[in-house]
Amino acid sequence: MSSIPTLPGITSQMIQTPRLAVHALTSGPDDGVPVLFVHGNGSSATFWEETMLALPGPSAASGQGFRAIAPDLRGYGDTEPLPVDATLGLGDMAEDVLAMCDTLGLAAWHLVGHSMGGGVAMKLAIARPAAVLSLTLVDTVSPYGYSGSKDVDGTPCYDDGAPAGAGSVNPEFVKALGAQDRGLDNPVSPRNVLRQFYVKPPFLPAREEELLSSMLSLRVGEDWYPGDMAPSPNWPTVAPGAKGIVNAFSRHYFDASGIADIAPQPPVLWIRGADDTIVANNAFWDIAALGAMGFVPGWPGAEACPPQPMIDQIRAVLERYAANGGSYREEVIADAGHSPFLEKPEEFNRLLHAFIGG
Repeated sequence: MSSIPTLPGITSQMIQTPRLAVHALTSGPDDGVPVLFVHGNGSSATFWEETMLALPGPSAASGQGFRAIAPDLRGYGDTEPLPVDATLGLGDMAEDVLAMCDTLGLAAWHLVGHSMGGGVAMKLAIARPAAVLSLTLVDTVSPYGYSGSKDVDGTPCYDDGAPAGAGSVNPEFVKALGAQDRGLDNPVSPRNVLRQFYVKPPFLPAREEELLSSMLSLRVGEDWYPGDMAPSPNWPTVAPGAKGIVNAFSRHYFDASGIADIAPQPPVLWIRGADDTIVANNAFWDIAALGAMGFVPGWPGAEACPPQPMIDQIRAVLERYAANGGSYREEVIADAGHSPFLEKPEEFNRLLHAFIGG
Protein backbone atom coordinates (compact mmCIF):
# COMPACT_ATOMS: atom_id res chain seq x y z
CA MET A 1 0.00 0.00 0.00
CA SER A 2 2.94 2.33 0.65
CA SER A 3 4.29 4.03 -2.46
CA ILE A 4 7.80 3.60 -0.98
CA PRO A 5 9.25 0.08 -0.48
CA THR A 6 9.26 -0.96 3.18
CA LEU A 7 11.53 -3.21 5.21
CA PRO A 8 10.48 -6.76 6.13
CA GLY A 9 8.44 -6.60 9.32
CA ILE A 10 6.87 -3.25 8.47
CA THR A 11 3.16 -3.19 7.58
CA SER A 12 1.58 -0.40 5.56
CA GLN A 13 -2.08 0.51 6.03
CA MET A 14 -4.60 3.25 5.32
CA ILE A 15 -6.69 4.34 8.30
CA GLN A 16 -9.90 6.20 7.49
CA THR A 17 -10.57 8.69 10.27
CA PRO A 18 -13.39 11.26 10.55
CA ARG A 19 -10.85 13.91 9.46
CA LEU A 20 -8.89 12.27 6.63
CA ALA A 21 -7.36 9.02 5.41
CA VAL A 22 -4.07 8.51 7.25
CA HIS A 23 -1.34 6.27 5.88
CA ALA A 24 0.68 4.63 8.63
CA LEU A 25 3.50 2.13 8.98
CA THR A 26 3.32 -0.33 11.87
CA SER A 27 5.42 -3.10 13.38
CA GLY A 28 5.45 -5.27 16.49
CA PRO A 29 2.74 -7.25 18.27
CA ASP A 30 -0.83 -6.03 17.92
CA ASP A 31 -1.25 -5.99 21.70
CA GLY A 32 2.07 -4.24 22.35
CA VAL A 33 2.31 -0.92 24.18
CA PRO A 34 1.87 1.70 21.44
CA VAL A 35 4.80 3.93 20.48
CA LEU A 36 3.86 6.76 18.11
CA PHE A 37 6.63 8.03 15.85
CA VAL A 38 6.01 11.46 14.28
CA HIS A 39 8.29 12.38 11.38
CA GLY A 40 9.77 15.77 10.60
CA ASN A 41 9.56 18.14 7.65
CA GLY A 42 10.79 16.89 4.29
CA SER A 43 10.34 13.25 5.26
CA SER A 44 7.65 10.69 6.12
CA ALA A 45 7.09 7.59 8.24
CA THR A 46 9.74 5.86 6.09
CA PHE A 47 12.48 7.58 8.13
CA TRP A 48 11.42 5.64 11.24
CA GLU A 49 11.43 2.06 9.91
CA GLU A 50 14.73 0.84 11.39
CA THR A 51 13.91 2.48 14.73
CA MET A 52 10.48 0.85 14.76
CA LEU A 53 11.87 -2.62 14.07
CA ALA A 54 14.46 -2.22 16.84
CA LEU A 55 11.83 -1.81 19.58
CA PRO A 56 11.92 -4.60 22.17
CA GLY A 57 9.47 -7.43 21.52
CA PRO A 58 7.58 -9.56 24.03
CA SER A 59 9.71 -11.25 26.68
CA ALA A 60 9.48 -12.52 30.22
CA ALA A 61 11.29 -9.40 31.39
CA SER A 62 9.54 -6.73 29.32
CA GLY A 63 6.08 -8.26 29.13
CA GLN A 64 3.99 -7.56 26.03
CA GLY A 65 6.61 -5.57 24.13
CA PHE A 66 5.94 -2.50 21.99
CA ARG A 67 3.87 -1.75 18.92
CA ALA A 68 5.29 0.95 16.66
CA ILE A 69 2.92 3.21 14.71
CA ALA A 70 4.27 5.90 12.39
CA PRO A 71 1.76 8.02 10.45
CA ASP A 72 2.47 10.16 7.42
CA LEU A 73 1.37 13.70 8.27
CA ARG A 74 -0.92 15.56 5.86
CA GLY A 75 1.02 16.76 2.85
CA TYR A 76 3.58 13.95 3.28
CA GLY A 77 3.87 10.36 2.13
CA ASP A 78 0.63 8.60 1.25
CA THR A 79 -1.75 10.32 3.67
CA GLU A 80 -4.67 12.16 2.08
CA PRO A 81 -3.09 15.51 1.10
CA LEU A 82 -5.54 17.93 2.67
CA PRO A 83 -4.31 21.55 2.82
CA VAL A 84 -2.31 22.75 5.83
CA ASP A 85 -3.90 25.66 7.69
CA ALA A 86 -0.85 27.57 8.88
CA THR A 87 -2.87 29.67 11.31
CA LEU A 88 -3.37 26.54 13.45
CA GLY A 89 0.37 26.28 14.10
CA LEU A 90 0.60 22.53 13.28
CA GLY A 91 -2.68 22.05 15.15
CA ASP A 92 -4.36 20.36 12.20
CA MET A 93 -1.54 17.78 12.05
CA ALA A 94 -1.84 17.12 15.78
CA GLU A 95 -5.60 16.64 15.46
CA ASP A 96 -5.05 14.27 12.52
CA VAL A 97 -2.80 12.06 14.67
CA LEU A 98 -5.30 12.13 17.54
CA ALA A 99 -8.06 11.11 15.12
CA MET A 100 -5.90 8.19 13.98
CA CYS A 101 -5.32 7.12 17.60
CA ASP A 102 -9.04 7.31 18.36
CA THR A 103 -9.91 5.31 15.24
CA LEU A 104 -7.42 2.62 16.27
CA GLY A 105 -8.76 2.63 19.84
CA LEU A 106 -5.47 3.71 21.41
CA ALA A 107 -5.99 5.15 24.87
CA ALA A 108 -2.35 5.90 25.74
CA TRP A 109 0.99 5.83 23.98
CA HIS A 110 4.65 6.66 24.17
CA LEU A 111 5.31 9.60 21.84
CA VAL A 112 8.45 10.23 19.77
CA GLY A 113 8.75 13.31 17.53
CA HIS A 114 11.61 14.34 15.23
CA SER A 115 12.32 17.92 14.15
CA MET A 116 8.99 19.46 13.06
CA GLY A 117 7.43 16.26 14.38
CA GLY A 118 8.67 17.29 17.81
CA GLY A 119 6.48 20.36 17.46
CA VAL A 120 3.51 18.18 16.51
CA ALA A 121 4.31 15.92 19.48
CA MET A 122 4.35 18.89 21.86
CA LYS A 123 0.96 19.98 20.51
CA LEU A 124 -0.34 16.43 21.03
CA ALA A 125 0.90 16.44 24.63
CA ILE A 126 -0.77 19.80 25.26
CA ALA A 127 -4.04 18.60 23.74
CA ARG A 128 -4.16 15.24 25.53
CA PRO A 129 -1.51 14.99 28.27
CA ALA A 130 -3.15 12.07 30.08
CA ALA A 131 -2.66 9.88 26.99
CA VAL A 132 1.10 10.45 26.79
CA LEU A 133 3.06 7.78 28.67
CA SER A 134 6.35 9.47 27.79
CA LEU A 135 7.57 12.13 25.38
CA THR A 136 10.81 11.83 23.40
CA LEU A 137 11.88 14.91 21.42
CA VAL A 138 14.54 14.21 18.78
CA ASP A 139 16.38 17.25 17.36
CA THR A 140 13.05 18.97 17.89
CA VAL A 141 11.94 22.31 16.57
CA SER A 142 11.87 24.95 19.29
CA PRO A 143 8.61 25.39 21.23
CA TYR A 144 8.64 28.84 19.59
CA GLY A 145 8.82 27.51 16.07
CA TYR A 146 11.48 28.02 13.43
CA SER A 147 12.98 31.47 12.86
CA GLY A 148 11.47 34.85 13.71
CA SER A 149 12.10 35.04 17.47
CA LYS A 150 14.91 36.66 19.36
CA ASP A 151 15.34 35.39 22.94
CA VAL A 152 14.72 32.44 25.27
CA ASP A 153 11.16 33.67 25.81
CA GLY A 154 10.40 33.46 22.10
CA THR A 155 9.78 37.19 21.62
CA PRO A 156 8.87 37.73 17.93
CA CYS A 157 11.26 39.83 15.89
CA TYR A 158 8.34 41.54 14.13
CA ASP A 159 4.58 41.57 14.68
CA ASP A 160 3.85 40.19 11.21
CA GLY A 161 6.10 37.14 11.67
CA ALA A 162 8.97 38.22 9.43
CA PRO A 163 11.53 36.94 8.62
CA ALA A 164 10.13 33.41 9.12
CA GLY A 165 7.78 31.42 6.92
CA ALA A 166 7.58 30.34 3.31
CA GLY A 167 9.53 33.36 2.09
CA SER A 168 12.61 32.20 4.01
CA VAL A 169 12.88 28.95 2.03
CA ASN A 170 15.40 28.62 -0.80
CA PRO A 171 13.24 28.69 -3.96
CA GLU A 172 15.75 26.52 -5.81
CA PHE A 173 15.19 23.73 -3.28
CA VAL A 174 11.43 24.05 -3.79
CA LYS A 175 11.93 23.78 -7.55
CA ALA A 176 14.10 20.69 -7.11
CA LEU A 177 11.42 19.03 -4.97
CA GLY A 178 8.75 19.83 -7.53
CA ALA A 179 10.90 18.45 -10.32
CA GLN A 180 11.48 15.19 -8.36
CA ASP A 181 15.23 15.78 -8.70
CA ARG A 182 17.14 12.68 -7.52
CA GLY A 183 20.54 13.87 -8.73
CA LEU A 184 23.68 15.43 -7.28
CA ASP A 185 24.40 18.13 -9.87
CA ASN A 186 22.26 20.78 -8.18
CA PRO A 187 23.86 21.90 -4.86
CA VAL A 188 20.40 22.17 -3.27
CA SER A 189 18.95 18.97 -4.72
CA PRO A 190 17.07 16.85 -2.16
CA ARG A 191 19.83 14.23 -2.24
CA ASN A 192 22.48 16.84 -1.47
CA VAL A 193 20.33 18.34 1.29
CA LEU A 194 19.87 14.87 2.77
CA ARG A 195 23.62 14.23 2.74
CA GLN A 196 24.71 17.66 3.93
CA PHE A 197 22.06 18.60 6.50
CA TYR A 198 19.79 15.72 7.51
CA VAL A 199 22.89 13.78 8.60
CA LYS A 200 26.46 14.75 9.38
CA PRO A 201 28.80 14.22 6.41
CA PRO A 202 30.28 11.90 5.33
CA PHE A 203 27.60 9.55 6.69
CA LEU A 204 25.50 7.93 3.96
CA PRO A 205 22.26 6.19 4.99
CA ALA A 206 21.96 2.57 3.87
CA ARG A 207 18.46 3.19 2.51
CA GLU A 208 19.25 6.52 0.86
CA GLU A 209 16.98 5.85 -2.12
CA GLU A 210 13.97 5.18 0.11
CA LEU A 211 14.75 8.22 2.26
CA LEU A 212 15.05 10.33 -0.87
CA SER A 213 11.69 9.02 -2.10
CA SER A 214 10.31 9.97 1.30
CA MET A 215 11.61 13.53 0.91
CA LEU A 216 10.15 13.73 -2.59
CA SER A 217 6.73 12.60 -1.31
CA LEU A 218 6.30 16.08 0.18
CA ARG A 219 3.55 17.98 -1.65
CA VAL A 220 4.81 21.26 -3.08
CA GLY A 221 2.62 24.37 -3.34
CA GLU A 222 0.95 27.13 -1.36
CA ASP A 223 -1.27 24.65 0.51
CA TRP A 224 1.70 22.50 1.56
CA TYR A 225 5.41 23.21 1.14
CA PRO A 226 6.50 25.85 1.66
CA GLY A 227 3.19 27.79 1.76
CA ASP A 228 2.14 31.28 0.71
CA MET A 229 3.75 34.63 1.55
CA ALA A 230 2.54 38.03 2.64
CA PRO A 231 4.29 41.33 1.79
CA SER A 232 6.08 42.93 4.71
CA PRO A 233 7.75 46.28 5.48
CA ASN A 234 10.28 44.26 7.49
CA TRP A 235 13.34 42.33 6.34
CA PRO A 236 13.38 40.40 4.05
CA THR A 237 10.15 42.09 2.74
CA VAL A 238 7.98 38.98 3.13
CA ALA A 239 6.14 37.48 6.12
CA PRO A 240 4.29 34.21 6.69
CA GLY A 241 1.06 33.72 4.78
CA ALA A 242 -1.90 31.75 6.13
CA LYS A 243 -1.31 28.46 4.33
CA GLY A 244 1.34 25.78 4.19
CA ILE A 245 3.84 23.90 6.29
CA VAL A 246 6.69 26.36 6.82
CA ASN A 247 4.26 29.08 7.85
CA ALA A 248 2.60 26.62 10.26
CA PHE A 249 5.78 26.18 12.28
CA SER A 250 6.82 29.82 12.09
CA ARG A 251 6.84 31.80 15.33
CA HIS A 252 3.91 33.83 13.97
CA TYR A 253 1.53 30.89 14.44
CA PHE A 254 3.37 28.20 16.36
CA ASP A 255 3.78 28.32 20.11
CA ALA A 256 4.08 25.08 22.09
CA SER A 257 5.65 26.63 25.17
CA GLY A 258 2.47 25.63 27.02
CA ILE A 259 4.05 22.17 27.24
CA ALA A 260 5.70 23.49 30.41
CA ASP A 261 2.31 23.77 32.11
CA ILE A 262 0.55 20.52 31.20
CA ALA A 263 -0.84 18.09 33.76
CA PRO A 264 -0.28 15.24 34.21
CA GLN A 265 3.40 15.48 33.29
CA PRO A 266 4.89 12.57 31.36
CA PRO A 267 8.65 12.13 31.60
CA VAL A 268 10.52 13.87 28.76
CA LEU A 269 13.67 12.76 26.95
CA TRP A 270 15.35 15.30 24.66
CA ILE A 271 17.86 13.68 22.31
CA ARG A 272 19.89 15.69 19.81
CA GLY A 273 22.88 15.28 17.57
CA ALA A 274 25.88 17.27 18.74
CA ASP A 275 26.51 18.56 15.22
CA ASP A 276 22.97 19.32 14.11
CA THR A 277 22.99 22.36 11.80
CA ILE A 278 19.21 22.46 11.19
CA VAL A 279 18.20 22.97 14.83
CA ALA A 280 20.91 25.01 16.57
CA ASN A 281 21.55 28.43 18.08
CA ASN A 282 22.95 29.50 14.70
CA ALA A 283 21.00 27.16 12.48
CA PHE A 284 21.98 27.13 8.85
CA TRP A 285 18.33 27.16 7.76
CA ASP A 286 17.40 30.12 9.96
CA ILE A 287 17.26 33.12 7.62
CA ALA A 288 18.39 35.45 10.43
CA ALA A 289 21.50 33.33 10.93
CA LEU A 290 22.12 33.38 7.18
CA GLY A 291 21.71 37.15 7.21
CA ALA A 292 24.21 37.48 10.05
CA MET A 293 26.66 35.35 8.05
CA GLY A 294 26.25 37.60 5.01
CA PHE A 295 24.43 35.09 2.82
CA VAL A 296 21.16 37.07 2.68
CA PRO A 297 21.56 40.80 1.98
CA GLY A 298 19.95 43.57 3.99
CA TRP A 299 20.05 41.89 7.41
CA PRO A 300 18.97 44.59 9.92
CA GLY A 301 21.33 43.50 12.68
CA ALA A 302 21.35 41.47 15.88
CA GLU A 303 19.17 43.82 17.91
CA ALA A 304 16.23 43.70 15.52
CA CYS A 305 16.62 40.22 14.09
CA PRO A 306 19.21 37.96 15.75
CA PRO A 307 19.68 34.28 14.94
CA GLN A 308 17.08 32.30 16.85
CA PRO A 309 18.57 30.72 20.01
CA MET A 310 16.79 27.43 19.36
CA ILE A 311 18.70 25.19 21.78
CA ASP A 312 18.47 27.78 24.55
CA GLN A 313 14.72 28.14 23.97
CA ILE A 314 14.10 24.40 24.14
CA ARG A 315 16.13 24.09 27.32
CA ALA A 316 14.42 27.08 28.94
CA VAL A 317 10.94 25.64 28.34
CA LEU A 318 11.99 22.21 29.61
CA GLU A 319 13.49 23.86 32.70
CA ARG A 320 10.09 25.47 33.29
CA TYR A 321 8.55 22.02 32.90
CA ALA A 322 10.92 20.70 35.57
CA ALA A 323 10.23 23.67 37.85
CA ASN A 324 6.53 22.82 37.59
CA GLY A 325 7.23 19.30 38.86
CA GLY A 326 7.95 17.43 35.63
CA SER A 327 11.14 15.59 34.73
CA TYR A 328 13.28 15.82 31.63
CA ARG A 329 16.67 14.61 30.52
CA GLU A 330 18.86 15.99 27.75
CA GLU A 331 21.09 13.56 25.86
CA VAL A 332 23.56 14.72 23.21
CA ILE A 333 24.83 12.10 20.75
CA ALA A 334 28.38 12.86 19.61
CA ASP A 335 29.36 12.94 15.95
CA ALA A 336 25.73 13.02 14.79
CA GLY A 337 23.73 15.61 12.90
CA HIS A 338 19.98 16.13 12.61
CA SER A 339 18.99 12.43 12.51
CA PRO A 340 20.87 10.52 15.23
CA PHE A 341 18.40 7.63 15.01
CA LEU A 342 19.78 7.01 11.50
CA GLU A 343 23.39 7.97 12.15
CA LYS A 344 23.97 6.37 15.56
CA PRO A 345 21.17 3.81 15.89
CA GLU A 346 22.75 1.71 18.63
CA GLU A 347 23.25 4.68 20.93
CA PHE A 348 19.88 6.19 20.06
CA ASN A 349 18.01 2.92 20.61
CA ARG A 350 19.78 2.29 23.89
CA LEU A 351 18.58 5.65 25.19
CA LEU A 352 15.04 5.28 23.82
CA HIS A 353 14.52 1.69 25.00
CA ALA A 354 15.76 2.42 28.50
CA PHE A 355 13.48 5.47 28.65
CA ILE A 356 10.22 3.90 27.47
CA GLY A 357 11.01 0.65 29.27
CA GLY A 358 11.41 2.50 32.55
